[in-house]
Amino acid sequence: MKALHPQGSSVEDTNARPALFSGRDAVFIAAALLCSAAGIAAACLHAPGPFAAALRWVGFALFVPFALRRRSLLVWTFLAMLAGAELGVDAPAFATQSRFLADIFLRLIRMIVAPLIFGGIVTGIAGHGELRGVGRVAVKSIIFFEAVTTIGLILGAVAINLTQAGAGVVLPAAVQAAAPNARPETWQQILVNIFPENIAQAVAQGQILQVAVFALFFGAALALLPEPRRAPLFGVLQSLTDTVFRMTRIIMYVAPAAAGAAMAYTVGNMGVATLLPLAKLAATCYVTLVIFVLGVFVPILLAARVPVGRFAAMVAEPAALGFATTSSEAALPLAMERMEQFGVPRWIVSFVIPTGYSFNLTGSTLYLAMAALFAAQAGGLHLSLMQQIVLLATMALTSKGIAGVPRATIVVLLGVAGSFQIPTAAVLMLLGMDTLMDMGRTGLNVVGNCMAAAVVARWEGEFRPPALR
Repeated sequence: MKALHPQGSSVEDTNARPALFSGRDAVFIAAALLCSAAGIAAACLHAPGPFAAALRWVGFALFVPFALRRRSLLVWTFLAMLAGAELGVDAPAFATQSRFLADIFLRLIRMIVAPLIFGGIVTGIAGHGELRGVGRVAVKSIIFFEAVTTIGLILGAVAINLTQAGAGVVLPAAVQAAAPNARPETWQQILVNIFPENIAQAVAQGQILQVAVFALFFGAALALLPEPRRAPLFGVLQSLTDTVFRMTRIIMYVAPAAAGAAMAYTVGNMGVATLLPLAKLAATCYVTLVIFVLGVFVPILLAARVPVGRFAAMVAEPAALGFATTSSEAALPLAMERMEQFGVPRWIVSFVIPTGYSFNLTGSTLYLAMAALFAAQAGGLHLSLMQQIVLLATMALTSKGIAGVPRATIVVLLGVAGSFQIPTAAVLMLLGMDTLMDMGRTGLNVVGNCMAAAVVARWEGEFRPPALR
């Protein structure tokens, strides 16, 4: 299973990590980046297509020796993403046929998510033996989620107001796109939908939060049973959880191929030229995501005394997987495994990370603020500060109930656009760039949920890094 971990990242020997790059690796990487950059520049300068493509493929080929020497899921995933992007540019017809690999991977992931969450929460609570600790973790998690997502919403609004990316955009006469068939829910519906009425239906529909709630009640009930009656079922569920984690490691061998296929489909289906009108919004989005990580995530980790370097090493692979597949769900099992290796108890990981999928959509809320104000700017609207605050508060609430809906941000925007006279065409215009920006915000969502698990564990005094065991 060494291929599933960065070199030296085993729990037993985290401090013995070798240098990330050797001198020879640095030469190959530098040459690969130079050739790739030259190929991109040649394409922008309208050089002959075969010449620009040859430069990019040479850059990719130079990266291969480095990847083959690094038995790392992260490196292999990155290599597959590069190959997929290049395939999407040079052979879009073929690239659009490769999506089935990503779909197979997502099906495998969805197959294990429910038993992974159920077993992790139940065995954690029943084995932990302190139900009050579960309540504290729940309250601290929700408070943390709401604080961080609110900061993201504000930062997104500030960024788009500074860049004015939507100003001067000419709306198309007709946008050839179908609106998603979903509506934002009221806050009452959001609360009702947290609780499952049929656990089998919740599992079948992939309602992660409902499975987690059922597991909380089940684990609490199991913990209240006398030890002789609790032990047999607890042993079975513990074995089930360990087996599913082992399945996760097996399935992760498919992750690089799935990431490459997803990237090839995205680039080949969308094309590069169609993205140019929204490039300023994309640049604003990614710069703001980086600022958010450095200005919010890193200080929080430092304040909570969580080792930033080790956390970054552990979260890199799940974040890269979420980035490539634009699916937080695809990264869920790997994120849970990495945080447990990092020193967060399984019962905290199994509760905090799945709950974050509905309440800690940090990247999504940050992008929501940008997308809404971009659409308003594109529609020629000049919203006052109070109007912007009301708009952002409305989206922050309605976004909680549609975490599982594809293109959820578009659903939220369409739901509130009419109330603020934002043209529907301006919202649907975002569909062309939404997949590209979805990659960044999904990666940030994964990092945010992993960070929440580590911070809450530290607050509870349950964080045990490998070096302290």
